[in-house]
Amino acid sequence: MSERIRILNVPVDMVTTGEALERFKAFLEQEGCDLIVTPNSEIVINAGKNKDLQYAIEQASLVIPDGIGIVYASRILKHPLKERVTGIDFLGKALEHLAKTGGSVFLFGSKPGIAERAGANMQAAYPGLVVAGTRNGYFSPQEEEEILEEINRARPDLLCVALGSPKQELFVLKYQKRLQVKAAIGVGGSLDVWSGELKRAPEFYRRHGLEWLYRLMQEPSRYKRMAALPLFMIRVMFSKKSPVQDFGPEREKD
Repeated sequence: MSERIRILNVPVDMVTTGEALERFKAFLEQEGCDLIVTPNSEIVINAGKNKDLQYAIEQASLVIPDGIGIVYASRILKHPLKERVTGIDFLGKALEHLAKTGGSVFLFGSKPGIAERAGANMQAAYPGLVVAGTRNGYFSPQEEEEILEEINRARPDLLCVALGSPKQELFVLKYQKRLQVKAAIGVGGSLDVWSGELKRAPEFYRRHGLEWLYRLMQEPSRYKRMAALPLFMIRVMFSKKSPVQDFGPEREKD
């Protein structure tokens, strides 16, 4: 059974890391492409202004509580999430499973060279993992069909899209019916971390929900985006309710 809460009208699955991984494993046994979304406070705020992003999250088969603000918000709304499930940690678990089963991943996005380095590091960390292909995130709208064909020729089990939100979610939603993959996930800056371009926050920052601060220290240009966090918390405190929804064992894909 799958239970969801809504935070500022954005659905979030009440799952642990282990439960999210089991859902991923189930996707690998099904037909069609399941979309996995990893919202943080900024994505939730943007979904309130972007109907297409809101719709993409609504259609996702799995919405994991990536941001610490999401967890705090769930407590304020009296529907506490089981735990925080960071996108990068979930990705690591998914890759580990694929490595054990001979599965494959396609890495799409970020700057030239990043996906290739990330793929090499993933294979070093998880021997047996197949990197079916890589593609940087610099392309014109006219090249999208070519990219789709490249992904489908590779036929990966998992497609990781690192285009930043909402572009990554909307790309998957646009081509979901045509993508010949089992699951697709928007991974944001995870490929930058996997490639070594950026360092992941040390354990202290992660344990105290301060990754945003560490990321800001690495990329000061992100300061404007960080304004979404206090705005998000203010809106949550003034929101009226967060109904729990029971979606049953499966949600039908379009």
